[in-house]
Amino acid sequence: MELLGKTNIDFIGKRKVAFVFSAVLVLLGLLAAIQIYRGKANLGIDFAGGTSVQLKFERPVSLADLRGELTRNGLKDSEPQQFAGGDRVMVRVKRGEVGIGGTAERIRGIMEKGFPNNRFIVEGSNEVGPAIGKDLQKAALWAILISLIGIIIYIAWRFEFVFGVAATVATFHDVLAVLGVFFLLNKEITLLVVSALLTIGGYSLTDTVVVYDRIRENLRGRKREPLSDVINASINQVLSRTAMTSLTTLLAVIALFLLGGEVLRDFSLALILGILVGTYSSWFVASPIVFEWRTRGLAKARKRLRTGRTAR
Repeated sequence: MELLGKTNIDFIGKRKVAFVFSAVLVLLGLLAAIQIYRGKANLGIDFAGGTSVQLKFERPVSLADLRGELTRNGLKDSEPQQFAGGDRVMVRVKRGEVGIGGTAERIRGIMEKGFPNNRFIVEGSNEVGPAIGKDLQKAALWAILISLIGIIIYIAWRFEFVFGVAATVATFHDVLAVLGVFFLLNKEITLLVVSALLTIGGYSLTDTVVVYDRIRENLRGRKREPLSDVINASINQVLSRTAMTSLTTLLAVIALFLLGGEVLRDFSLALILGILVGTYSSWFVASPIVFEWRTRGLAKARKRLRTGRTAR
């Protein structure tokens, strides 16, 4: 099924405008990364530290009612999560949201007042210290860096080194772009968001490989044509395929965003942004980088050749 039909868009001709737009996204992402490292961003309990309390009610409780009670009693940024069956709930509160100590007792008091006819017990509580949060930040950073190194090795082996570097730059661009938008929206950065960023990297890579595969095929059969024409033709040939893939994936993730509940909302929002940015980068970032690299390399080779002839 061809969603767009035959197109003739000059992606390479628009690369400079795309590079400026991408530079803004990357700078915003780098700013977000710096602020996260400094602890100035809206960090979740996993990174900032805090307390989690698990409760078991006699009867299932509404998560919306539970969140409402917590908000009315000064815990507006707490993270209530409901388990299967609806009678077990995990309430997570960030460090600094309430005074040191007594968090479990405060939550117990809120629940007793808000749900007087639904008995419950506190099954357990857990404290996440700031040191653990720092370790998780480092682990998340290493997970992203290792995945990017893996991308370079895989693409360099399957195609060539320049493709691997370009794919890594595009993936890094996508991760930073989503991170920057989350920081701009003051969304909470949690381990769930980090897992979404890693998912985005994989999705972006898959989309980029489809474009690269067509470029490689066309480079073999259209050696006499300008590189810009070959890359433009390749992207246009797979445009319907990548647009259809992105659209169908986007529909599923939008459904998750609308129907998946509060816990999965930020996760699905990150995926929505990642799909949009990843599709854009495979067209306007990854392929134009290959064009710039190859064109400049060819220009340098010609210059050396002319210099050598002049010297002789």
